[in-house]
Parts: sequence; structure tokens; C-alpha cells
Amino acid sequence: MRALGVAAREAAAGLALADAATKNKALHAAAAAIRARAAMILEASRREVESARARSLGAALIDRLELTPSRIEAMATGLEEVAALPDPVGDVIAEWDRPNGLNIQRVRVPLGVIAIIYESRPNVTADAGGLCLKSGNAAILRGGSESFETSGLIAACLREGLAAAGLPEASIQQVPTTDRAAVGELLRMDEFVDVVVPRGGRSLIERVAAESRVPVFKHLDGICHVYVHESADAAMARDVIVNAKLRRTGVCGSAETLLVDRKVAASHLPGILAALIDRGCEIRGDAEVMALEPRSLAATEADWSTEYLDAIISVKLVDGVAEAVAHINRYGSHHTESILAADPAAVEAFFNGVDSAILLHNASTQFADGGEFGMGAEIGISTGKLHARGPVGAEQLTSYKYLVRGSGQCRP
Repeated sequence: MRALGVAAREAAAGLALADAATKNKALHAAAAAIRARAAMILEASRREVESARARSLGAALIDRLELTPSRIEAMATGLEEVAALPDPVGDVIAEWDRPNGLNIQRVRVPLGVIAIIYESRPNVTADAGGLCLKSGNAAILRGGSESFETSGLIAACLREGLAAAGLPEASIQQVPTTDRAAVGELLRMDEFVDVVVPRGGRSLIERVAAESRVPVFKHLDGICHVYVHESADAAMARDVIVNAKLRRTGVCGSAETLLVDRKVAASHLPGILAALIDRGCEIRGDAEVMALEPRSLAATEADWSTEYLDAIISVKLVDGVAEAVAHINRYGSHHTESILAADPAAVEAFFNGVDSAILLHNASTQFADGGEFGMGAEIGISTGKLHARGPVGAEQLTSYKYLVRGSGQCRP
């Protein structure tokens, strides 16, 4: 692990000086390598999915683990979209002159070496490696044991891209073991690693947050809410909620709780719940919800703070925006929330009152994704309030330094 750290630190120094054209050449070459090796990657994924099923791993984990031709193409396309983004390194964020003649600039610079620890999502290998490359950071990747083979093949494609552009191949390294002790060592390597990004379940993220000597970008849970205001269009609300919950249940942007204004419960909720149930979703509701939909189950107090990552949703009636905001701020994880409404005042009250990283109006919570934000990809979602919040893309993987130019000034 220390050898990885030494190599990453050396590579980061060179990568930080690379110009945009060189980094973009590496990204395009990596995308081409992924397409060229798609059949090999698919076969490795098939073996890993079969192994996961034989071990009776959960459906959500298998969904994240499985690669398909479209998902492989999405990885390659994502790298090309990252290449098309403006280079954040060297961007002048602010500039001003002082009365004494000093010129001061605040300029974006790479963070340095970023360790990404993730579970069962081989596509994260491409997203994380590509974003680190674009932002001039070296990456140490530690994927889950279930996707070790596919992640390794994708990482090899990224290194092929680096080599094609003449950049240090150690700019993107994969931890070469599934031994959990490697994670502990990585979290103690503060002399080599500048930031750790965990991407996975609560147990992984809690471990990283507790053990890391290195700053961490993280979110613990994706307890995402959709609130149906009394002014919402019923048909639109039904369609958005079905997508927010069921498009992919295993992603952190999947809606876990539905809040409905009591004034429109009778007119809006039966159709929404019927659409969810017809698609195999289990409803856990309060007493009023159960009265409107007899097929629903009784929600417990724990349901309001549970990330199901499954075809289950908790449903509650509320009186207006204020009660919805209070519920979200109490039970939510500060990740992503959506309000469905035609009333601009209700939207403003919701946006101003909810303390979450991503807020949407009349749109599915499944848009909580860096690619959907135009970032090409994301290294993860951060719910913290220091440095990065929301989708973490190439720009969020930079810090800044001050460049001060003078003409012989001495401080009195």
C-alpha cells in the first residue's frame, strides 16, 4: 500500500502540470480501450454476477454490480463527456488589485492524491478515474471484492489511455488485493493521500469516517423525499414518483419517502399508490394512507429514516409545506428532495427551508447524478458542508491557491 502511495504522489506532481489537450487525449484513448474490450469486460461481469447470485447477495447489490452493453457504452461516453468539459485546473476564480499595487488571483489547483473506496459498482472505476485525471489528481481505486475482476479490466483501460498520452500510468492505480486490511492501511496514509471518497453502504462509510486520518467526502444514506403539494398536477406527480422510486431502486437518489398534502390526498394519492403497487412496490403508510389504500402496510417510526434501496416506499400525509420541510429535516439524510407543485411560493418555501444538498422542483430525485448535472460523471455525492456538496465532479476535485504579484512592495 505504501508503494502505491509513493507512486501516486510522484504521478500527481507530473499530472498537475499536464495541459488540457494531453489529459483529454488520455480520456479519449481510455474510452476507446473500454469499447475495444467490451466483450472481455462483459464476460468478467457475467462471472461476477453469477458468483453474487450463488452467494444469495441482494437484488440491489447485483443491480449495481451487473454491467450490460449499454452501461459499458455509458462509461466510455462518460469519459468523452468529461474530456469535453472545461479544464478546471488553472481557472482564475477571482482576481483583484490592492491599493498598494499588489495583484491577487485565486486559482484552481488539483487536490493531489485521491483514494476512492467503493462497493460493487465497477462503473465507478471509470467515473472516478476519469474525473481525477481531468482535474489533475492521481487516483488510488479500491473497489468491492465482488467486482474485482471487472474493475481491474476497466482500470487497465484507463492506464492504457494515460500511456497513449504520455502521462504517468501510476496516475490511476487499483489496490491489487481484496483484503480488507488494505482499506485500513489506505485510511492511515495521510502522508500520501489528500482526500478519501467512500462510495457504498452505511457500514463502509461509517468505517471510513471513523478510521480515516485523511479528509473524507461522504454521505451516509440517501433517504430522499418527494413532497406532493396541493397545487401539483396529479398525472405529473404519479409519473415523477414512479420514476423517482422505481427507475433504479438501488441508487442513492431513489425516493424512499413520499409526503402528500392532506388537501389532495383523496384526489391524488390513490392513483399514485396504485401505479406503484402495479409495478411491484410495497407501500408502508400511516393510518390515513392505509385507509386510502388497503394494500399498504403500517409504517413504523423506523421507516421514516430507512434507506430501503428496494421496491419499498414509506408514505405520510402532511399539512402544507412547513410540515413537509420539518419532516424532511428531521428524518432525511440531507441528500436529495423534490417538490411537485405549481405554486411558486410553495417551491420557494421548500427550497429555502430544506437543508439538503440537492433540491428539485417537478422532477425525479433520480436526477441526483453528476452526469445528469452536465459534469460528465461524478465521483460521488457529498452531503457535507465543507468544500464539496452535492455531486462531486472534476471542478469539486480541485482546491485553490493565491498568486500575488507585486513590484517590490514591502509591508510597513
